[in-house]
Amino acid sequence: MSQTKETTHFGYQTVNKEDKVGMVANVFHSVAAKYDLMNDLMSGGIHRLWKRFAIDCSGIRPGQKVLDLAGGTGDLSAKFSRIVGKQGEVVLADINDSMLKVGRAKLRDMGIAGNINYVQANAENLPFPDNYFDLVTIGFGLRNVTDKDAALRSMFRVLKPGGRLLVLEFSKPEQEALSKAYDAYSFHLLPKMGQVIADDAESYRYLAESIRMHPDQDTLKEMMEQAGFESVGYYNLTGGVVALHRGYKF
Repeated sequence: MSQTKETTHFGYQTVNKEDKVGMVANVFHSVAAKYDLMNDLMSGGIHRLWKRFAIDCSGIRPGQKVLDLAGGTGDLSAKFSRIVGKQGEVVLADINDSMLKVGRAKLRDMGIAGNINYVQANAENLPFPDNYFDLVTIGFGLRNVTDKDAALRSMFRVLKPGGRLLVLEFSKPEQEALSKAYDAYSFHLLPKMGQVIADDAESYRYLAESIRMHPDQDTLKEMMEQAGFESVGYYNLTGGVVALHRGYKF
């Protein structure tokens, strides 16, 4: 008898679980070169304020160890590198080698090198020791992970007792009017921008769909608690278009 394959979602499509990693990889191979430009254009530059807020909430100090998971082109890693200093360590990890290459080149051009390591890693099975990092961040990456529960458990494992997780991710707008405007933007304008600027409408259509399929604020809070995190809370940013979740390992 043939085994029924487990399925998951890839945007609005239903796909075999084992195929999703490769499909997401193809999206980010495609968008890596124009990723920063598209982020600025898509958000009107507001993504920089969202990331700055996450850094302000991190509580990170000189000498500490940070894992910037799904760190992509290194916006958060660049800031954390300066904060932790020479005695600290930042690991920029991403499952996609194209994004890692862009991030490494960008940070080296900025003169940031000494305390950053680059690791290609799957969030569901992190290749780091138990109780190692003071802080784990994942910015705009969790929604692309196939098994989010496994990823949250893996993040919990690598955090030191007293450490914290920050999840910065697109979420569910609080107001109906904002939600409708956001849908119109995401499904009509965003793919057109992707076509004109990155010559890739389909990848940006997937990214819009992946946002809609991501758990809402309270569901993600519950998922973090089930993974072992305590004192979990979240902040809605830009009316809930983005949320920052924070949880602790005690």
